[in-house]
Amino acid sequence: MMSVMASEENRTVETRTAMSPTERGTAAAAITHETTPAARRARAWATRLVVVGIVLSALNLRPAITSLGALLEEVRDGLGMSGGVAGLLTSVPPLCFAVFGVTAPRLARRFGPAAVVCAGMAAITAGLLIRPYVGGTAGFLAASALALMGIAVSNVLLPVIVKRWFPGRVGSMTGLYSMALALGTSLAAAVTVPLTDALGGSWQSGLAVWAAIAAAAVLPWLPLVRDRGTAPAQQREQVRGTAQQQAPLRITRSRTAWALAVFFGLQATSAYVTMGWMPQIFRDAGVPAGTAGLLLAVTMVMGVPLAFVIPRVATRLPRQGPIVLVLGVCGLAGYAGLYFAPAAGAWAWALLLGVSNCAFPLALTMVGMRARSGLGVVQLSAFAQSTGYLISIPGPLLVGVLYQRSGGWGLPIALMAALTLPQIVVGCLAGRDRTVEDEAAAH
Repeated sequence: MMSVMASEENRTVETRTAMSPTERGTAAAAITHETTPAARRARAWATRLVVVGIVLSALNLRPAITSLGALLEEVRDGLGMSGGVAGLLTSVPPLCFAVFGVTAPRLARRFGPAAVVCAGMAAITAGLLIRPYVGGTAGFLAASALALMGIAVSNVLLPVIVKRWFPGRVGSMTGLYSMALALGTSLAAAVTVPLTDALGGSWQSGLAVWAAIAAAAVLPWLPLVRDRGTAPAQQREQVRGTAQQQAPLRITRSRTAWALAVFFGLQATSAYVTMGWMPQIFRDAGVPAGTAGLLLAVTMVMGVPLAFVIPRVATRLPRQGPIVLVLGVCGLAGYAGLYFAPAAGAWAWALLLGVSNCAFPLALTMVGMRARSGLGVVQLSAFAQSTGYLISIPGPLLVGVLYQRSGGWGLPIALMAALTLPQIVVGCLAGRDRTVEDEAAAH
């Protein structure tokens, strides 16, 4: 124990030596200030707000997509969309996530992560409220893009906020917001059709109602807007590691970063095809519209318990490859069921695909595990998500085109099953016990 304490003291002394006198004074003042009762109360209050903000924000990261999937046929008829244009509509989410997600680190450095997430929730609110009533496909796409822009920056910054405010609880906090995300996803899939019926059968009202939850998510972030990301835990981390966090990583030199980006892209392809097209697959097989929405909800709700469990299990394993393999096998079984007997075993296929879609919280957990520093998490999160969503863009569009050209779901489902195999391979590579900092420094 004495040797450990001595080692820790030596590291602190070395870091302070590397810092300028001004930096040492600022850091010492920050730590001293944290020890006062008023500072502890303020820190506890701010931490509670962050937790509430994370949960409410996560609830709003997918309803814009799954509510549309449940009413896609009505939207297509109302706006006069072809199958190809509908496929383009289901490709808009990953496109926006790729384009806008890459701007999140720069925005966070300038305004602070909390302010950017707050603005993101406001953009989601506006987009969801506007898009059903703008009239025409172009306006619908533009308003959807506004909502998706808010989702994109929040996608990237929520793992960063978790790492900064809860560095010792990355697994449990990632599980909490992944569970909230899955809950919001499944809730929108399950109740959008009944809500639409209750509101007079107007698909416009059925889509616009989700803006209310997004508006509620703005509120917890308002008191934190002036925060620049310097949470108490991060202040202590800066004292110990300021010198080594000044230069950005050359993230593209890391094989793990590339593997994680491709894994993210392939799981996103599967997720957005599922959210955008699965209800239609079941409806074309003779399943009623309300039941098809419930089946999508079952797929999404599987992520509620599993999104909390999987990150906690993943952080206890040196390698996450076994989890990747189990999720991939479930996906292959689900696609096989959709191919051979979509209506007969509908509930079983929905469950299997729900398990498979839990690759998303696993990918988010690996973002936090494959980087040591806060700066590394920011860069890895932005790179993996932006690159991954770029990779996923053609998938939903191609599924729509194949469906329209072939007149059935055989080819699209076969394509999704085939993409599951490389997802397993790159997921196992991304799950190896190494960090992007080490790999970038080795080149």
